[in-house]
Amino acid sequence: MTNNHNEVSSNNMDSSFDLKKTLFYYLNKWPWFILSVALCITSAFFILRYTTPQYLVRAKLMLVEDKDNSTAGILKDISLFSDKEGATVDDEIEVIKSRSFLRSIVDQLNLNISFYTQGRIYESELYRSSPIVVNFIAPDSIVNKTRSSFYIDIESKTNFKYYLNVDSQPKSYTFGETIPTDFGGIIITPKNEGIAASIGRTIRVALTPVESLAEELKNNLSIIPADKSSKVLLLSLKYPVISKAEDILNTLMDEYNKFTIENKNEISRNTADFINKRVELIAEDLVNVDDSIVKFKTGNKITDVSSEAGQFLNSSALNQQQLDVAKTQLNQLSYMDQSLDVDQYDFIPSNLGMGDPSITQLSSKYNELLERRKTLMKSAGEQNPVVLELDQTLNSIRSNLQQTIDNSAQSLSIQISSLENQSNRINSKIYQVPGQERRLRSIERKQGIKESLYLYLLEKREEATISLTATSPNAKVIDYAYNSNGGPVSPKKPVIYIGALFIGLFIPFSIFYVKDLLDTKIHNKEDLEQVIKNIAILGEIPRVKEGETLIEKNDRSILSESFRIIRTNFDYIERRHKKDTPYNNVIFVTSTINGEGKSFVSLNTALTFANTNKKVLVIGADIRNPQIFAAIKRQRNNTGDGKLGLSEFLADESIRVEDTINPYVINDIAIDVLLSGNVPPNPAELLMGDRIKTLFDTVSEQYDYVIVDTAPSMLVTDTLLISIYAGHTIYLTRAEYTEKRILNFAKELHADKKLNGMMLVVNDVKESNFGYGAKYGYYGTKKKKGLFRS
Repeated sequence: MTNNHNEVSSNNMDSSFDLKKTLFYYLNKWPWFILSVALCITSAFFILRYTTPQYLVRAKLMLVEDKDNSTAGILKDISLFSDKEGATVDDEIEVIKSRSFLRSIVDQLNLNISFYTQGRIYESELYRSSPIVVNFIAPDSIVNKTRSSFYIDIESKTNFKYYLNVDSQPKSYTFGETIPTDFGGIIITPKNEGIAASIGRTIRVALTPVESLAEELKNNLSIIPADKSSKVLLLSLKYPVISKAEDILNTLMDEYNKFTIENKNEISRNTADFINKRVELIAEDLVNVDDSIVKFKTGNKITDVSSEAGQFLNSSALNQQQLDVAKTQLNQLSYMDQSLDVDQYDFIPSNLGMGDPSITQLSSKYNELLERRKTLMKSAGEQNPVVLELDQTLNSIRSNLQQTIDNSAQSLSIQISSLENQSNRINSKIYQVPGQERRLRSIERKQGIKESLYLYLLEKREEATISLTATSPNAKVIDYAYNSNGGPVSPKKPVIYIGALFIGLFIPFSIFYVKDLLDTKIHNKEDLEQVIKNIAILGEIPRVKEGETLIEKNDRSILSESFRIIRTNFDYIERRHKKDTPYNNVIFVTSTINGEGKSFVSLNTALTFANTNKKVLVIGADIRNPQIFAAIKRQRNNTGDGKLGLSEFLADESIRVEDTINPYVINDIAIDVLLSGNVPPNPAELLMGDRIKTLFDTVSEQYDYVIVDTAPSMLVTDTLLISIYAGHTIYLTRAEYTEKRILNFAKELHADKKLNGMMLVVNDVKESNFGYGAKYGYYGTKKKKGLFRS
């Protein structure tokens, strides 16, 4: 099986693509192509006739960057609120095509309510020209979700008929009367300017859910940038009504600008609210900080740390100076007291700069008296009354002076102690100044931060308030909606007709292509040559009508000519064989499977040879499924009853060959026939007996040609059992019946030489595939006049 598969694969690879043959194959199917194209063109005509035309409406919108008056710039200095990247063009397109935004367009234009009137071909929408108005009692939340339609027949200016569909019973109402419906009551009112002209018209009112319309609008709306880096948007919308499409695009652009302004105002309001809240919080913080400063200064009994620190330093310096003066005076008094104790007649210092004037006066008087005593002592002795008196006076002054010095020293000691205590207090306050100043600076720093932030937010609040009154939109309308093409853009007649032509050609082409691609059967001689290359092909037999299965004498039909070609080709092959070869005139007719026309070919081949005045015998060797008798039972039998056949001859040795042969005259052509006989229970065993050799030895000597109708070679072994008695074998295939893959069996038989002199014939070939598919016909026959032939 592997070898067979490889052979088939190699054959497929050897067969190259033939463009001319392929084109001829499809051109041969021209009636189907014309029929398909005609149907498609007709369909296109009706599509164009009954399809509502669509018009293209365009508009241009330019996105504008608002740098000067952008609300985002109010808090731009704060990194948390800074706008690092502006909105891109794609983002704005997504905003415009959002369902919520388009839903607002549908609501504003009331697109969910449509009015239609029936024309001669299709319905036309009455946009802004409807003679009636529909008012709904149900809330919008219900109406916006309703899908319904109904009809209004206007009978007069006051009356009309209402019905849900064409088949329903109409009801009469007056304008202004409430009509009950599944989604709530409705009230129909007329328009004064158009109701009179609409009497007798039928108007269909259609309600569509808003969500569905928004989705439909989103799918039909096209928004693209004018260029890759451009901020100009090209808007386009296909719609049956030009004015409606223009209103949709214009409203869309206006609503987008309102949306952006409202969005900016909302941001401004939110910003102002945020700033107000922050201002209130910071104001509270400022109050708390101020209270902290007050508490701190009150608790520390200071007003200004820096100035009081300077005062403390000055007080400390002054106190130290006073302390030093007091200590100096105390030292002077001590020195003076020591001088009084050393020598009673010695001078004491009197110009020490002490602050006590009594000591200075006493010391000056004491020194004057000592000076007089020293002068007296030079002229008088110590016992001199004047000297004694002076001594007494000096002692008295010394005593007073010592007492005064002691008093002054005690007073200075107290003063020094007081100054030292005061110095300690001042130094303590001085030491507390840095900490107080640090704490005060920390509180004042918080106060400064809060004050600057408070002032900053007040400024930004004013800017936000101003921005509410000076907000500009994000887009600028360059071109309002307009219809640029004038005529409809859909459906396009050239495109529809070209598409119909293409589809009309493609449908039969694809059918025939797939059919050919899946086809595994042979159709003519050319297909057989591609599968089997080394076996001679005698010819093709055309497909014939019922009742024309046997050729006639002097017949010039296509069937007769086909068998004449087979006879001529056989004669050519026979002349190449040796004449003395045994059974050279015995021709087996076999096939691969049943139903390929062996009996039909056997009889017509015999009639063709007999038509040349040859003595021909037909043997029905297919004793399992005999078909020869069924083909000739209505023909004239000259002698014999036909009851004895091949199976009886092989089974009964008493029966002679001539007892089984019956002469027949078929269409005025005489041939001898040896029928198959009754179906035996052991056909293979009978064919293996010696009687079969006796038969072929006898008939091959008595007849010019012996045509043997055998069993299918692949299904049973009968043909191979008697193949040694064949000089030639016609191996039959049938067009559109024989599978290419089972022909590998024929190739194996030929390669193994199991059948002598194999020759191929293609049976039942359609006229369109006859003669390599050229459909040339036969010489001498009348040609049929075709549709395009004169």
